[in-house]
Amino acid sequence: MLDRQQPLHFIGVGGIGMSALAGILAARGFRVSGSDPRRNAVTERLRGDGVRVFDEQGAATLTTLAGEPGEAPLVVVSSAVPDSNPELAEARRQGLEVVHRSDVLAALINAQPSIAVAGSHGKTTTSTLIATLLAATDRDPTAVIGGIVPAFGSNGRHGTGALLVAEADESDGSLVKFRAHLGVITNLELDHTDHYPNLEALIATLRRFAAGSRRLLANRDCPILREHFDAHAWWSTANPEGVDFAAIALEERGDGTTAEFFEDGRSQGRFDLPLPGRHNLDNATAALAACRLEGVPFDELRQAMARLQPPGRRFDCRGLWQERIIVDDYAHHPSEVAATLTMARLMISSGRSLLPRVPQRLVAVFQPHRYSRTAQFLDGFAEALTDADVVLVAPLYSAGEAPLPGVSSESLAEAVRLLAPHLSVEVASTLDDLASRVAAASRPGDLVLAMGAGDVNGLWERLGALDEQGRPTALAA
Repeated sequence: MLDRQQPLHFIGVGGIGMSALAGILAARGFRVSGSDPRRNAVTERLRGDGVRVFDEQGAATLTTLAGEPGEAPLVVVSSAVPDSNPELAEARRQGLEVVHRSDVLAALINAQPSIAVAGSHGKTTTSTLIATLLAATDRDPTAVIGGIVPAFGSNGRHGTGALLVAEADESDGSLVKFRAHLGVITNLELDHTDHYPNLEALIATLRRFAAGSRRLLANRDCPILREHFDAHAWWSTANPEGVDFAAIALEERGDGTTAEFFEDGRSQGRFDLPLPGRHNLDNATAALAACRLEGVPFDELRQAMARLQPPGRRFDCRGLWQERIIVDDYAHHPSEVAATLTMARLMISSGRSLLPRVPQRLVAVFQPHRYSRTAQFLDGFAEALTDADVVLVAPLYSAGEAPLPGVSSESLAEAVRLLAPHLSVEVASTLDDLASRVAAASRPGDLVLAMGAGDVNGLWERLGALDEQGRPTALAA
């Protein structure tokens, strides 16, 4: 589909999925442009990579590009670009070819040996770990990830090695276009209820992804995968018997895990994972298994494990604010919230932590994401949040959805109160109010864990802009 003679233009080029593709294609010699009104580190990096970035997003941008010598541009959009977008409308008026970002990603995945990582949870972390291990063992992979990979300082990387590692997002079903050399499915449970009417529809989509992969590596511990999928290789963190790969925890601490790695039931030796939590052991086991299937020796991988770091917004420590540890996390599904809080609890109970200090209490700041998701998973969110010492609920992030009757941040808070009457639960009316409530409800030594896929990740900046009385200043507005 991709022709080096035809330029590409990305509408919303600063997006996490779009920017990776734009940077890689520019590095491969394509003429790439894009538009994004947000001027930030991502767009500046793209400029440095040779991408022509327009700060304005309007019809004039397409008029400028269409009037330049050479072929007309191929216009790339994501699911986040609405039909009302003026650039998209102008592209269609001019008769330009418009494709979805998944079509461009599919062209890259299908053109070379590739590892595509799908699943309800952990796919960003797992694909990050695979790409990091391959780079650390001199395989020089290309990577297209839905988060910032610390080892690369970017969500995209153009490598000269044979392999490409990609995160395969199932949220809109577009991953069925991918023809991966190795497909990986981390786990599966109902999610993205705005797109999938039920679990059966999600399973059917992932089965199509699996069928399009030359080989499939899957998590044997997930009952849905075990029942509905026929994998070429399985991994487990529960039992080394009956699976191709397993990692069994020997010691779990707040600063990491020591585990023993098995292949076909035979021990290959121990390794130290510098990421705490059983969910991270699961992600790392998938990454080790994928690299072993690609022929990387275990001894090389064991040495490289020491360099592993989670992607951005995955238990991302922003710093200390008035002796509180502020951490940002992308968790926005009950299973993710529960796993993140369990990991934080492990830091408290073990007295060991990767954070600047060992936390004493856990303040959970959670932002519900979408009315449909909140309605579907209300009870699950409430149950997960009861593991905190203090719960603060941020204003619901609608992601453009229309409100649903009876679904709100307050309804979630009330569900938590019903399950744990002893727990301090507050609801913020605005993000500024949220920062003020965090300041009042927390105390030195607390871990303030901000979770959600919306704009709650701005909590660190808003806390820094509070005055001495804990009130928002003009900077926080």
